[in-house]
Amino acid sequence: MNKLFVDRLTVIDFSYFDAQRGILGESWIVDLMLEGELDEQGMVFDFGHVKKQIKELIDLEFDHRFVISSSTKDLEVNEEQGRTTLAWTNRAGCYQHASPSEAVVILECKRINTKTVSAYLETMLRRTLPSNVTDVKLSLYEEAIEGAYYHYSHGLKKHDGNCQRIVHGHRSKIEIFENHQRSETLEDYWAACFRNSYIATRDDLQEELDLEAKKHLRFSYTSQQGEFSLTMPAKRVYLLDSDSTVELIAQHIAQKSAELHPNNHFLVKAYEGVGKGSIAEARV
Repeated sequence: MNKLFVDRLTVIDFSYFDAQRGILGESWIVDLMLEGELDEQGMVFDFGHVKKQIKELIDLEFDHRFVISSSTKDLEVNEEQGRTTLAWTNRAGCYQHASPSEAVVILECKRINTKTVSAYLETMLRRTLPSNVTDVKLSLYEEAIEGAYYHYSHGLKKHDGNCQRIVHGHRSKIEIFENHQRSETLEDYWAACFRNSYIATRDDLQEELDLEAKKHLRFSYTSQQGEFSLTMPAKRVYLLDSDSTVELIAQHIAQKSAELHPNNHFLVKAYEGVGKGSIAEARV
């Protein structure tokens, strides 16, 4: 049997709900292997079609979406007229997510992890591949990061693509230079500020709620894809006075660092997922 592989075919950036850590932004690298008989071209599958067909399907099914397990405790699901509303609770508090249905994946599994997501995507792919392809295997894994990193989720209402979805996220590393010297102390500090958080825009905040004796925040906005809203425990939120693009996140970190040490120069290299991001500099 013949095998074809494509390493680092794509990166899926998304968010999912973890019972212990809450809403968690994630970035998983995708490796692909196809097994099958050779076609009339002497190929298992044309490399040109791998990116066009397989990458597009993976991105469509999972990238920039909010994923939740159907086994989530106390999960209530309402699907009506192309919209999905989710409501659930855990020890941290109450959650509610409402959006167009294409922004959500409800996965039939006990836990969201690389194995369950791989199985879901492999099933999707098998339905679309030609008959000579007898098997498909995906390997999903996190980027190896030495140093500070954090998981965060956000939504960008002004974006004209899928970033406008109110809950999608990334696993991102960060590099901070103070007076041109790498500062692990600052990197660890900002990674702790953002870790497992929802980075929200203050303008999107609609109200503060007291639910089950805990402070909650409700965010909502309307974008090109429709109406989005999110209610979640306040302690899981980091509020910005700006939008939460990676450019503005980098600027925020650089500016706040410079305000604490006004005589020093700061350069921040903030990543958004794997291999991309923004650089900002500041001195007060």
